[in-house]
Order: sequence, then C-alpha cells, then structure tokens
Amino acid sequence: MAKPNPLQEQLLKAGLAKKSKMAEVARAQDKARHAKGSKDPDDIRREAERVREEKVARDRALAAEAKAKSQAAELKAQARQIIKDKKLPPAGDSEYRFTANGAIRTLLVNDELRRKLSAGHLVIARLDDRYVLLPRAAGDKVRERHASLIVLDHGLAAGSQADAPSSEDDAYYARFKVPDDLIW
Repeated sequence: MAKPNPLQEQLLKAGLAKKSKMAEVARAQDKARHAKGSKDPDDIRREAERVREEKVARDRALAAEAKAKSQAAELKAQARQIIKDKKLPPAGDSEYRFTANGAIRTLLVNDELRRKLSAGHLVIARLDDRYVLLPRAAGDKVRERHASLIVLDHGLAAGSQADAPSSEDDAYYARFKVPDDLIW
C-alpha cells in the first residue's frame, strides 16, 4: 500500500478512520484506475454508434450549408453576367436621378430612355460601383437570380400594393396641375 496522504494521517490520529478501511479504499481506487474493459461491450458499441451518427449529421449539415453558399454565389455570378451582356450603352446628356442605398445617384439618359424608364420598360441595375440600364426582360432574369442588384424598377412599383397611393390621395392631388416640363 502507498503511503497515506496527510489528510488520511490526520484522520487516523484522530481515530475517525481505520487503517484497514483506508487500505481497502486505496485498493479499490487502484483497481478502478487500472481496470481493463470496465465498460460493458454493448455500452461501448452503442456509444461508438451514437458518436458516428452525430458526426454524420454534422457532416450533412456542413455539406448543405456549403452547397447553399455555392448556389448563392453561382446565382449572383449569373445575374452579373446577364447585366454585363444585356446592359444598354450610355446615351444622352440629360441627368436622371434616383436613390440607391440611401444616396441620390445620377445616370445620363436621353429623352427616349427617360420615357422608357418612367413607363417601366427599362430598369436600373447595379454592376460593381456603376449603375446601368437594362431591358425589362433582362431585369426580370436578374431579379430571379439576385434581386438586390436591381436598384430601380418603375414597372414593378406599379403592381406593388405597399407603394400604391390610396384613392383618397389620388382625389386630393388631382386638384393640382403638374407642369409638363417637370424633370426631377
């Protein structure tokens, strides 16, 4: 038996413990420490199966997350490619102002492009740090893939209920004449 520790010596001196009981406890601890196959083989097998299932579930979750990220990146790349291929060449010397990310931006257009923008036949899309004009069909394709690249779309706003003014507002503002040459 190993030498008793100071606490055990104090308990022996005080008469609170017996030397035989200390030896028995020490043997039990030594046996537990060096015991081989202390667990039931079925318990070990179940524990290994549980760990394996957790690993498989974790791997599936990581794979699904990676797949979702790659799909999102692929859709954004497709949207950017559509914008590059279908953008209209800049034309005109008249400024068309619109808001994007809380700031007022300017795009140079001619009168025909301005009419098409107002009617909703053209949309404005963001390409890197620039803004370009796209035909409606290309804008719809971009919106399907990555909607945040579309900055301005008057054709979509007409169908939206949140932005549509109420009939009371229409009746009130109908009393005021708007000049024909008003350009914002």
